[in-house]
Amino acid sequence: MSELSIRGAGPNDIPAITRIYANAVLYGTASFELEPPDEAEMLRRFQSLLADGYPYVVAEIAGAIAGYAYAGPYRARAAYRWTVEDSIYIAPEFHRRGIGKLLLARLIEDSEERGYRQMIAVIGDSAQAASIALHRAAGFAMVGTLRSVGFKHGQWLDTPLMQLALGDSDRTLP
Repeated sequence: MSELSIRGAGPNDIPAITRIYANAVLYGTASFELEPPDEAEMLRRFQSLLADGYPYVVAEIAGAIAGYAYAGPYRARAAYRWTVEDSIYIAPEFHRRGIGKLLLARLIEDSEERGYRQMIAVIGDSAQAASIALHRAAGFAMVGTLRSVGFKHGQWLDTPLMQLALGDSDRTLP
């Protein structure tokens, strides 16, 4: 892959991020949203994650955003503050090129640097074999599957849950 870089995302990346996410919402099952958010909403979400100190990165190839990834809160209650949920989206024309692997590796590294102890992958649909394999290759373990919790594109969808210990995990206190 020529000129691939993984870097922190910025506000100028939001139009490309919005397009990538809209495709996932409209045609896939990685997200359980039914209507793609507009650029203003995607910018709001981006700014909220950055303001709370979460990592947000993009993969860029020859000036084009090929994909993006971020970590966000796993759950809102304070006891979960050391656990993050990862999200990774790749533009369709860049699928199957190893970009997800690079984004996830950077996201894990950035999350560990910020002191997070667990990363959870909430995978949209059991049929997302590529996402499950990506997470498994990065060391995530399958911890369960929520059966038929989403309904999209005329079908019931499962949500596999995978988990990765980060940094000192539970071996030390935060």
